[in-house]
Formats: sequence, structure tokens, C-alpha cells
Amino acid sequence: MGHESTTAETAYSRLELVWGTPALERLRAATVMVLGCGGVGSNCVEALTRGGIGRLILVDGDEVAPSNINRQAIAFPATVGRRKVEVMTEMVRAINPVAEVVAFDRFVRAEDVEGLMSEALDAVDGQLDFVVDAIDTVSAKLALAQWAEHTATPFIASMGGANKLDPSQLRICSIFDTANDPLARTMRKECRKRGICKLTVLSSFEQPRTLPVSGATMGEPDAEGRRPVLGTASYLPPIMGQVIAGHVIRTLVSAVVDGEL
Repeated sequence: MGHESTTAETAYSRLELVWGTPALERLRAATVMVLGCGGVGSNCVEALTRGGIGRLILVDGDEVAPSNINRQAIAFPATVGRRKVEVMTEMVRAINPVAEVVAFDRFVRAEDVEGLMSEALDAVDGQLDFVVDAIDTVSAKLALAQWAEHTATPFIASMGGANKLDPSQLRICSIFDTANDPLARTMRKECRKRGICKLTVLSSFEQPRTLPVSGATMGEPDAEGRRPVLGTASYLPPIMGQVIAGHVIRTLVSAVVDGEL
């Protein structure tokens, strides 16, 4: 225990120099929920852990696949076939042995969101400081956005990163200010239908790249009506996860850090 304590102090000493002791204590006391441990989510969780977050709630119902290796923090030949939340939990504890992890090995479905969030809150005695949506299913993303708005829970959702190559065109903004993002376009339309007035997202403003083989763009069917398998750059989802983690951390410490973050 003494070794773990000394290691933790050393590991976070550089953070303390940036944020100061009160802010670091705020991060250690925070609970952040990340739904989805794929390319964006796994890298976000890693950055949150290295950033000093003391308790994480992880949700994912999938297992590591060979195609995940190009972008997911938990994907290695040795982890293929293992449950994502299990590998993610091991990574968190390997980085910070004193971090608390609550894991839900399940897919996020729209009809289950209320129950899932209630179960998660029960597991952490009602303390939930931030929620990160890093899943792909539109219906579930909308249900999460509705829940967050209704409960006034700090929330950010990741939009599409497939067929995008330029990380400099990533931007944190309102869903209603997005452009050139097919997923965000659908979300905007559905948010208006459902009366969701506020939704912070990370979106790429880059025009989706045309696929060299089929000539189709992201999400568009080919001449025979088939939707293409979407390509993903090795670096973009990890950068998206890191940007979201930065937003979460800066938001959490903003009350105890002087100056503009």
C-alpha cells in the first residue's frame, strides 16, 4: 500500500503542477461515466484515468475484435476475444491502482437508458459528475441526451469519426452548430423532433472522404444499395477521446482553477 501511494503521488505530481492541489483533489473525488469502450471511448477512459479521475463507470457489451487493433486503446492481439469492459477495467487499475471502477457489460439500448442510468447512480451513491457518450447507435444517443437534459447532468456526445482524416477540424460545439457530419445531421434533426434543446458534442467539420474503391462517401449506399464498411484512421478516434477527456477534466476543475480554461 505504501508503494502504491508513493507511485500515485509521483504519477500525478505533474498534474498538480498544472492544476494545483485543490483541482487535483476535485478530480480524484469525481465520478465520470463513459458509455462505449471503442476507439473514442477507450482512449477517453485512458486519458481520464491518467488525468486523475478517481472513479469511472464503464459501459460496453462487446468484445475486442481484430479490426479494433488499429485504433482502440484496449485492442491487442492478446486481448482479442475478451470483454471490452474487463480489459478496460484492467487498464484503469494498471494506471491507477486506487481508482474505483464500476463496469456494466451490456449494450446501450434506447429503451434501457433510464434503467441503466438509475442502476449506475445506485452503484455510486448518486454521485455522477459527468457522462460521456461514445456509442454509435442514434436511438440510444438520443435517449442519453434526453436523460442528461432532463436531469441537468453534464454531458458530451461524440459524433462521427469514420472516413475523416484531419484532427484539426474537430470542434466541441452545440449539436445545432455542426456541419459535414452525417451522424450529427441525423442527431440535429431528431433533437428538434424530440425537443432536445441543448446537446454538447465533439464533431468533425471535415468533409467525409470519398471511398477510393466504391466511390461512396460515409454512410451513402453504393449503386446496388449496399452501405460501405466505413474506414477509420488509426489516430482520429484516439484524438477524439483525448479531446473529450480534456473537456471533461477542464469542466470539472473550472470551479477551483482561476482563469479561462
